[in-house]
Amino acid sequence: MVHGLFFLACYLFRLRAKAELERVEHAAKTDGSLSFLVVGDWEEKDSITNLKLLCSVVGNCPVCDRDYLMGSIGEKIEVDFIISTGDNFYDDGLRGVKDPAFHQSFSDIYTAPSLQKQWYIVPCLERWIPDNFASDLSSLLLDLYILILHFLLLAEMAEIFFVDTTSFVSNYFIDPKDHVYDWKGISPRLHYINNLLLEIESGLRESTAKWKIVVGHHTIKSAGHHGNTHELAIHLLPILQAYHVDLYINGHDHCLQHISNTDSSIQFLTSEGGSKAWMGDVNNGWNPQEMKFYYDGQGFMSVEMTETDVDIKFYDVFGDAIYKWSTSKLISSAM
Repeated sequence: MVHGLFFLACYLFRLRAKAELERVEHAAKTDGSLSFLVVGDWEEKDSITNLKLLCSVVGNCPVCDRDYLMGSIGEKIEVDFIISTGDNFYDDGLRGVKDPAFHQSFSDIYTAPSLQKQWYIVPCLERWIPDNFASDLSSLLLDLYILILHFLLLAEMAEIFFVDTTSFVSNYFIDPKDHVYDWKGISPRLHYINNLLLEIESGLRESTAKWKIVVGHHTIKSAGHHGNTHELAIHLLPILQAYHVDLYINGHDHCLQHISNTDSSIQFLTSEGGSKAWMGDVNNGWNPQEMKFYYDGQGFMSVEMTETDVDIKFYDVFGDAIYKWSTSKLISSAM
């Protein structure tokens, strides 16, 4: 059973109580390398169809009772932790701490030995309903400004910044349709956003890490159903570019994709194929110099890092690495 998700949630609430930004340290392997998996939308409960699709992605599927791909890939690359990009516990979230959906959708699904590591989830908004214990465990973290995971590798090799992108999306506030959201944790909204941006900029400015990664639930650039999140492109993207962020990893659009940026070296990576996928719902009008890869099926992503190299792979439900991308940096003589 995976326990790391609750550990993270408790830690973040302690951050809130202290009203200050803290860091979570995660050790690397003895050879200085780091590897992790990224998956979003990990299941729709009570749906046999989706569960059968899911079983090709996760380990020890309760439907077919076989140890499938995500666990085997995690074992192969000796994964250090797993990141979730949100959209969990459909449709109405968890009704309490004893809600069986937690086990049905998570702890009884991800049982492969290699996945019994720390799980880190990014704040997101799916079905935030005040009467629930939580509409999504990651929604419990909605009032957190930012979490920095600082990996102690060589000369501060990598830092990963988890950002609450929900507060930027105006439609959640001005046109919520039939959803009912509880925003008291981030009110007043503009003050919350301004503080969040200040924290992000300060963290990135002070970072001496070789690799800088930002994780948010919502897209900045996407050819999927939701497309670009214009508020993030206006307010967040300039900061990421100014401080030379290497990767922006997100969920929200149910696909796998890699988009580059002609204005900077930042790479946009979507991993939101853990359960359902919006097949055929894609904007094909992208500049081929930017759109490196798009897949409208289920799957997940792996990241393997050293001080000089980053290797990205996307996997489909058959375990095939359907896309690979790598980049390198020289070791500075000053380090």
